[in-house]
Amino acid sequence: MINSLKRAPTKRQLLWIKAIIFLVCLTPLIRLIFLGFQDQLTANPVEFVERSTGFWTLFILLVTLTFSPIRLLTGVAWPIQLRRMTGLFMFFYACCHITTYLWLDHSFFWPDISHDILKHPYVLVGFTAFVLTIPLAFSSTNSMMKRLGGRWKKLHRLIYIIATLGVVHFWWLVKKDIREPLFYASILFILLSTRIYFRYLKSK
Repeated sequence: MINSLKRAPTKRQLLWIKAIIFLVCLTPLIRLIFLGFQDQLTANPVEFVERSTGFWTLFILLVTLTFSPIRLLTGVAWPIQLRRMTGLFMFFYACCHITTYLWLDHSFFWPDISHDILKHPYVLVGFTAFVLTIPLAFSSTNSMMKRLGGRWKKLHRLIYIIATLGVVHFWWLVKKDIREPLFYASILFILLSTRIYFRYLKSK
């Protein structure tokens, strides 16, 4: 089974795989639009959209982080080619999340936003994570990879900090029932531990 997966798909097959993943990643947005037209975004639609876009940002981020551990554990390397797409979708939902907060929740009223940041530190943590995603998104093109050279990999290691901040943001947000953020924190711990373990083996 693993040996068959190790075989890289043809260009045509990879195109179909990317098309399917593209549609899957669009599904949460389509769902929100559908619920909006059906007036089914709950009694607090702004909070519902915030929570939904925030959840999918973190979920897709963790999916993006799984490709390297899969390669390290199984030798299946071709899924790495999907990482750019999922990473950009993560950034897209992060933009939707922050836009909902700034525009729909606070109408770009900065004194209110500043007060909310001081009152709720998880907002600052989330905003910091979002700011760190910006250079990753804008340096994801082939031309930027060539221009940055070896610095590109160093820059994109920010994703581990972003993921950690994302989990902390979620954890501080829910406050009482931490089972869901604990689940995502566990996944992140496993993913990071796998990378650290193989880096240690490589150094030896």
